[in-house]
Formats: sequence, structure tokens, C-alpha cells
Amino acid sequence: MTLLQLEDIRFAYPGQPPVLDGASFQLAPGQRLSILGANGAGKSTLFRIALGLQVPDAGRVVAFGQDRRAEADFHEVRRRIGLVFQDPDDQLFCPTVAEDIAFGPLNLGRSKAEALAIVDRVLADLDLSHLRDRITHKLSGGEKRLVTLATVLAMEPEVLLLDEPTNALDSKNEARLLEILRALPQAIVLVSHSPAFRAALAPEALQLQNGKLIAT
Repeated sequence: MTLLQLEDIRFAYPGQPPVLDGASFQLAPGQRLSILGANGAGKSTLFRIALGLQVPDAGRVVAFGQDRRAEADFHEVRRRIGLVFQDPDDQLFCPTVAEDIAFGPLNLGRSKAEALAIVDRVLADLDLSHLRDRITHKLSGGEKRLVTLATVLAMEPEVLLLDEPTNALDSKNEARLLEILRALPQAIVLVSHSPAFRAALAPEALQLQNGKLIAT
């Protein structure tokens, strides 16, 4: 089954030429796909449309075999597709690391004990247990990036959308992140300015050019 399919997506910001003009792609279980394109080409917009955070002017979003049109259709999609934002500060808003990671599971109806068990498991899996009780806003940029990934993985998504995940990472943390991501079972769509990171994680690529996605 195709996990995510965007068909002939068209989108323009008010008063601007179209940023997406017939963009299409599909993602299968376990697939790793990079999306290339210049700054402003529409890569982040594509991610937001896939999650129903922006509404396309035309085209279809099909996720997990179902057409997704209304806001209510995307509630399930956002539980099953995790987006790692370009800026960790857009994603981390609780006082401590443990609270940030527990937020998603609690919102899904898990008990406090269940959510804390998920926190401990995800942090252990990522070798980040030492950050559990740290104040989030005092973390380094690289630590925030890894904790952001932990908050998404705590939701147990089937697909990961990664928007410039190596931003603010030094070479050691970038290597650590790559090791973590390569070991995950999830299908991944990657946007990254780093050719080496793309080649190592998601060598299959589509180029976003003139609003369309073209195989490279």
C-alpha cells in the first residue's frame, strides 16, 4: 500500500506566482526519498500540505489509502506522519525534555505512567537519557534537534518528514543523527542541503523545479 500520495498539487501564496504547479509523488513503506530544490522552491510547503496544515489550490492528498480533504481527515494523518521542523524552537515548548516528549502520547490518550514509559524508552533508544530532566530552552542547538526527533518518535509514526534535520548540528551530532535515522523502520521523506547526508540516508531523489517534482 502507498503510505502517502500527492497528486498534481497546485499552490500559490496570495499575490505570488505558484510555488507548486502540478507536483506529484508517492511514498511506499520503507522507502527513503529526498526532495531537492532551491530555497523558496516549495519543499516545506509540500510537507505542510501533506499534513493538511495548508490547503492546496488544486490536487489530491491520499494518505494510507484514503482521500484527505477536510481538516478532520488529517487528524489521523498527523498521528501517523511525524514532521521534524526545520527550527527545533518551533516544536519544543514544554519546560523540560521529558514533558516535551510526553506531550504527544498524552494527547493520544496515554496515561501519565504510559507516557513516561515511552519517554524513557525513546530517550534510551536515542542514547539521550542524560537529557531527560534538562530545561529545554537551555539545550544546545544540536541537543534540541535530537530531542525534537525524540518528540516525534514518541508518537510512533509510520512516516517521517524531515525538514533540514542537520541544521545547527556539528559533525559529531550529524553523524549520530544519521546513525539513528538509518536504523529506523519508518519511511522517510528528507529535505536537506547536505549532499552527503542525503546520499547516506535517502539517495533516491526528486527535484522540485518550476513547481513540479522531477526524477533526478
